Amino acid sequence: MRQIDTATRLCAVIGNPVEHSLSPLIHNAAFEATGLNYVYVAFHVEDVAGCLTGMRALPSFRGMSVTIPHKRAVMDYLDEIEPMAQHVGSVNTITNYEGRLIGATTDGPGTLRAFADADVDLRGKRVLFVGSGGAVRAVAFAMAELAHVSEITILGRTESKVTALVDDLQSKTECEVRGRRLEQDLPSAMASHDIVIQGTSVGMHPHPGETCVPRELFRAGQVAFDMVYRPSRTRFIQDAEAAGCQTIPGVEMLINQAVLQFERWTGVPAPRNIMRDALVAELVKAVP
Repeated sequence: MRQIDTATRLCAVIGNPVEHSLSPLIHNAAFEATGLNYVYVAFHVEDVAGCLTGMRALPSFRGMSVTIPHKRAVMDYLDEIEPMAQHVGSVNTITNYEGRLIGATTDGPGTLRAFADADVDLRGKRVLFVGSGGAVRAVAFAMAELAHVSEITILGRTESKVTALVDDLQSKTECEVRGRRLEQDLPSAMASHDIVIQGTSVGMHPHPGETCVPRELFRAGQVAFDMVYRPSRTRFIQDAEAAGCQTIPGVEMLINQAVLQFERWTGVPAPRNIMRDALVAELVKAVP
């Protein structure tokens, strides 16, 4: 065990529930590999205001990951929020600069890094999102603001959610954005888009055999990315591979958003391979 002393810096994830989080595993593997005197823990939090007051008062409390349901609530208690997080309307990363708390989002930029790692050039591409929830929102804004894609289409079952996200993207970015209904427009959208991003919970453990994109709709040459990381090879990923698509599993999003957090908090390059190996080993161990 690493020595914990008065110089140890604290990082944590807060949520409710938080017991399922793999962030302590990923970040502690990185701290140990780099020899940094940091430790990362998980806190079940209901009192968001009190939690951030405590963080601000503790100089050694360097960084915080924020998960459901607090990503929006924390914004009311921060000193500064970076522009992309303001546009997304949620924060998943907080950094303590000597009592000044700065909020950011690393989900979208982390996903862009996952595409870059896979040598996928997003410039000029037509991107299809299946789903319209919070994770899709974060990645869609990153695609629209940073990746120079030509067009984004959002498919969802709840028309009001799709419309709200499309309106936000159109008003805050220069990207061409469309909204469609998942049930009736999926076949035509799949036929006309280069990148397909699955952003629903369909296919997540304990229902790994489910998918909302039939295999016959994929076509060779597409790039398919699934935000679900448990299981690591979802039905969506398997069907896309069988159709000749390039695939990017959800673990790459999880790892790369954590990499960006680590680098913000420590100022040193993250040991990405160490972090990925720790996560993959845990996911493999968890498979029945």
